[in-house]
Amino acid sequence: MSAIHAYQLTETPEETRERLILEHLPQVRLIARRIHDRLPESVSLDDLVSTGVIGLISAIDRYDPSLNVKLKTYAEYKIRGAILDSLRGLDWAPRQQRKKAKRIEAAIVSAEHKLQRTPSEEEVAQELGVPMEEYHAWLVEVRAVNLGSLEYSGGDEDGRDLLQYISDDQELWPSRVVERSELQRLIASVIERMPKLERTVISLYFYEELTLREISRIVNLHESRISQLKSQAILRLRSVVEKSWPCNRGM
Repeated sequence: MSAIHAYQLTETPEETRERLILEHLPQVRLIARRIHDRLPESVSLDDLVSTGVIGLISAIDRYDPSLNVKLKTYAEYKIRGAILDSLRGLDWAPRQQRKKAKRIEAAIVSAEHKLQRTPSEEEVAQELGVPMEEYHAWLVEVRAVNLGSLEYSGGDEDGRDLLQYISDDQELWPSRVVERSELQRLIASVIERMPKLERTVISLYFYEELTLREISRIVNLHESRISQLKSQAILRLRSVVEKSWPCNRGM
């Protein structure tokens, strides 16, 4: 019996809706906190939670159990989407940060082409023509540009959301299943070629859903260093995905 129908004999629709909202509020707070960890301190966590609640309510009101998708899964998509949309509207990442992120991506692509392998940090910094200390500072600066697991993949003016290539309501369409599988293979191949430490950080962060602080304790490195490695790993992924995944794919 689904979550929506579990109490249908004893609850009014309004009561069921209110109960589901209350039950899923911890999910909103969890998603909002994880996104907030990647943003400048000037962004309010409370604002993210409030926006996430709107996404949750939308998910509950639009949820269709016949699609065989769990409410929690659908709600997570809507919550995250609502928060990310609000952030893009605020233009929270200064243009200078976006430019630096694009320069790092270009340097990664250029160094990889020259070396015919995945470049090290030192080689990327050399391609940029900056000292390692300055390159590390750049990685910290651009961390807010790298929201989520490649949610934002835009340049200075136009954004591109990779989630648009992976379906929500049409998840079971054969074409969408193929797209998702193809994108997953592409990302997996890039991760496989990453330096071991970056691969560990990205896996613990996105697949195990650990915080940067938790990862720092596991690998015995400072949290700021983990943040640098995560930023660099995401920029490696973006540099390959933007080149290999056409903008109109699946549209």
